[in-house]
Parts: sequence; C-alpha cells; structure tokens
Amino acid sequence: EVQLVESGGGLVQAGGSLRLSCAASEFTFDGYAIGWFRQAPGKEREGVSCISISDGSTYYSNSVKGRFTISSDNAKNTVYLQMNSLKPEDTAVYYCADAKSLTSCYWGELDHWGQRTQVTVSS
Repeated sequence: EVQLVESGGGLVQAGGSLRLSCAASEFTFDGYAIGWFRQAPGKEREGVSCISISDGSTYYSNSVKGRFTISSDNAKNTVYLQMNSLKPEDTAVYYCADAKSLTSCYWGELDHWGQRTQVTVSS
C-alpha cells in the first residue's frame, strides 16, 4: 500500500512563504496523481492543487492560483507545494493524498492520505 509522508508546515507571517513536501513510497502507474488538500476549523475540506505524475498536468483552486505552485520530482517520488504570498486565510491543516488520475484528484476521489501538517499564517 502506498504511504505518503508530509513535511514542511509551520508558522509564517502574512506575505511569507512555505514549501510542503509529500514523499510517496512509490508512484504507482501512468495517470497517477497527487494532490494537496486543506481544512480549516469549521470549514469544509478544500482541494488546493493536484498534479499528474505522468505528464505534469496541474490543477489549482481559484483561492491559491498565482500564489501556490505544485511540482513533482519523480526520481524522489516527491511532490512539492510552494506557497508564496501567504494569507491568514491559508491557515489550515494541509495533507497530501493520491488518486488514480488528475480528474479523480480534482473530484476528491482519493486513495491514500498523508498524516497532515499544520500551516498557520499570522497577520
């Protein structure tokens, strides 16, 4: 079974940057995708960004488009989320998860989850 391990969360001031990493035990098959999701207290889960491991296609939510960048290092089985120009409303628990395709990732049809990491943006 695929295991996902996240790292890189923390506390940052508004306008600052953080980079999250999601290391997978394996990248399983063509079309496989990994995404980042977040949930703030009292709010529903939000799909932040997804990337297709096979062709690098990406998806971003409107709330992070232009500020966050998702990328993958297939040699290291690792996906990154570079978060710039952070805002207090980005504060949430973030987690990575994998899916059978970019479309599945977009729709939140996820297979395995990481352990979650807290991102806190102070004003």
